[in-house]
Amino acid sequence: MLAIALMAAGVVGTFLPVLPGAALVFAGMLLAAWIDHFQRIGWITLTILGALTVLVFLIDVVAALFGAKRVGASRLAITGAAVGTVIGMFFGIVGLLIAPFMGAFIGELVARGRMEPAARVGLATWLGMAVGALAKMAVVLAMLGVFVTSYLIH
Repeated sequence: MLAIALMAAGVVGTFLPVLPGAALVFAGMLLAAWIDHFQRIGWITLTILGALTVLVFLIDVVAALFGAKRVGASRLAITGAAVGTVIGMFFGIVGLLIAPFMGAFIGELVARGRMEPAARVGLATWLGMAVGALAKMAVVLAMLGVFVTSYLIH
C-alpha cells in the first residue's frame, strides 16, 4: 500500500514543484520490487526506471531555461520564474499557472526596464515550464508503463 501511495504522490509531484515527483514514483517502484523480493521487478527494470528518473530531473532543469534562453532572458528573469513558482504553490493551480510568468516578467522588467521584452520573456519561460511539465508527465507515465508491464510479464 505504501508503494502505491508513493507512486501516486509522485504523479502529483510531477506537476507540483514541492514534491520530487519522479523520485517518489521510483521510490514506490523500488519498494514494490523489494516487497516482492525482486521476483517480478528485477535490476534491469530498476536500472531503466532509474535512468528515466534522471531524465525527468534533466527535463526539469532544461525546460524553463530553454524557453527563457530562447528569447534572451536575463538571469533575474529566470530567478524570478523560480521564485514565482515557489510562491505560486501557495495559491493553488491558479498560482502555479500565473506566478512563474509574473516572476519572469518582473525579473526581466527590473533587469532591462522595457515592457515588451519582459512580457515576451515571461511568456517564453511559462511555455518552457508548461512543455517541461508535459514532458515530465510523459516520462513518468512511461515509468509506470515499464513497471506494470514488467510486473505482469514475470
